Amino acid sequence: MDRQPGMSVRLKLTLSYAGFLMLAGVLLLAVVWVFLLRYVPETIYTGPPGPLTRPGLVDVPDRSDLLAAFVPKAAAMLAFLLLFSLLGGWLLAGSMLAPLTRITNATRLTGNGSLSHRIQLEGRGDEFRELADAFDTMLARLEAHDAEQRRFAANASHELRTPLAITQTLLDVARGDPDRDNGELVERLHTVNARAIDLTEALLLLSRANQRSFTREHVDLSLAMEEATETLLPLAEKRGVTIETAGDTTPTIGSHALLLQLTTNLLHNAIVHNVAGRGTVWATAGVRAGSAVLTVENTGEQLTPQFVATLGEPFQRGTQRIRTDHAGVGLGLAIVRSITQAHDGTLTLTARPAGGLRVTVRLPAAPPHTGEVAAHSAAGSSTSTPTDN
Repeated sequence: MDRQPGMSVRLKLTLSYAGFLMLAGVLLLAVVWVFLLRYVPETIYTGPPGPLTRPGLVDVPDRSDLLAAFVPKAAAMLAFLLLFSLLGGWLLAGSMLAPLTRITNATRLTGNGSLSHRIQLEGRGDEFRELADAFDTMLARLEAHDAEQRRFAANASHELRTPLAITQTLLDVARGDPDRDNGELVERLHTVNARAIDLTEALLLLSRANQRSFTREHVDLSLAMEEATETLLPLAEKRGVTIETAGDTTPTIGSHALLLQLTTNLLHNAIVHNVAGRGTVWATAGVRAGSAVLTVENTGEQLTPQFVATLGEPFQRGTQRIRTDHAGVGLGLAIVRSITQAHDGTLTLTARPAGGLRVTVRLPAAPPHTGEVAAHSAAGSSTSTPTDN
C-alpha cells in the first residue's frame, strides 16, 4: 500500500519528549515565580530623605527588579532545556526503537521469501521482546508449513504422474498392436483411472480441510462412528475382521461430512492394516475431561514408534498397504490429521504393545442436543459386529 511520506516515529517521540519536558519546565518556573511574588512587594516606600536616613538600609528590590532579573535567566534556562530535551529525546528514542528496527528488517527479509531468519532479541522480557518472540514463532511455523507444502506438492506430482505414465504406456502398447485383445487393456486402464480419481478426490478433500471452508454444525461422533461402521461392514466381513464399537453421546461442533470422513478413514485403515481372517477393530467414543474423544484400535503387526510418527504424513505407506488390493492413495491419516486440526483438535498415534495401532482424536466438546440424546438412546450405546472367520 503506497503512503505519503511522513515523520519518523523516532522524530515524533523526540518532539513528544521535548514538548513534555518544556511544559514541565514552564510549569516549574511559573510555580517559582508565584512563590517569589508572595515575598516581594510591588513597590518599596523609603520615605523623604532626611538626616536620619541611611542609604544602605533603603536599597530594597521590588517586583520590577525581580522581573528584570528573573526573565532573562528563565529564558536562557528554557533554551538550554529545549536543546537538552531534543538531543536527549533523539538518543533515547533511538535506543528504545532499536528492537523495532530489527523486527522491521526481519519482516522485509520474510517478505522477500526468506523464512529461515530469526530475530532472537536478547534481554529481559518486555513488549518489544514479546513481539519479537511471537514473530520468531510465526516464522518457524511458516517455514515448517512451507516445507510441508513443498514436500506435499512434490509427492502429489509424483503420485499423479505414476497413473498417467501407466496410462500412456498402455495406450502406446495398444496403438503398436492393434490386433491385440483390448479386454485386459480396458480393465487395467479402468483400474489406473479409478486410482487417479481417488487420488484427486483425496487431494481436494485435504485442501478443503486445510482451508477450513466448511459450515460448522452440531455433530455426534458416536453416531458418525456407527454410520461409518455400517458402511465398512462388508469390507470387514470380506477380510474376516471383527469390529467392536462402544460409546456414549459425544457432541462436538464441526462439519458432519468431514467428521464422517475422518471416522471412515480411521476404520478403513484399521480394517485394511489388520490380521486377515482373525483381526479385530475396537472403536469407542465419549466425552472425557471436556473433550470429545474418538479412539480406534486394531490388531496387526508390530510397529516401531519412529514409523508410527510418520504415518500422518501425506503419501506415507506401510509395506502391507502396498501389497493389498486396497492400497489407497497414502492420504488416509493425512486427511484425518488435517480434519482434526481444522476442528481445533489433536491427533495421537500410538503403537499397541501387542501389535497394531491406536489412534485417538480429541475435539472440543459441545453441549448435546436433546434430539441427538434421544436418538442415541434408541439406537443403543454399544454395537458388536462379528464376522465369519
